[in-house]
Amino acid sequence: MVRARGPRRSRYHRRMKRIVWMLPLLAACGLAQQEIYRDPGLKTVVQVAIVCKDIEATTRRWAELLGVEPPAIRMTRPGREVKLIYRGRPSDGRVKLAFIRLGQVSLEFLEPVGGETSWAEFLEKYGEGVQHLGFQVKDLDRSLDALKRLGFAELHRGRYDSDNGTYVYMDTKDALGVTIELLHSDPPRKAQ
Repeated sequence: MVRARGPRRSRYHRRMKRIVWMLPLLAACGLAQQEIYRDPGLKTVVQVAIVCKDIEATTRRWAELLGVEPPAIRMTRPGREVKLIYRGRPSDGRVKLAFIRLGQVSLEFLEPVGGETSWAEFLEKYGEGVQHLGFQVKDLDRSLDALKRLGFAELHRGRYDSDNGTYVYMDTKDALGVTIELLHSDPPRKAQ
């Protein structure tokens, strides 16, 4: 058996220690015996999100690679208008945003523009790269509760610019290697 060396080994061992450390706590709290809600939406990735420094250049390169037209880029509304909460506090953060659809999955491109956000934090800490995986969940409250019971805190949340849904990022990067985003669309509004 070959043993991992260097940072890879230490990262793996830290994750395993964290998991092993949590098992007795889960059992003591009765969570090991309780069924934790598993939203069916967590079985299908709908977004792979890439944080970048220059969205125009990044989307142009991706479009060329995939043989598609470069996507439209738009600026999100100011954070307070869309109820953006970052690490428990309101934020005026904004982001330039673009999507390339690939079957059931969209590549989402995010360029932080200002204010405190998980996007800006990721870019500062890790540079450009995959920040989160998005899942369209059916029951946002139960999904949030389940992830919190598993030990994950809420990192960042807001409303869609169109105000017809909510997104929530969970602080899962250390344990899972990537942030998890829960997407939840509001039920259709009834015609008046």
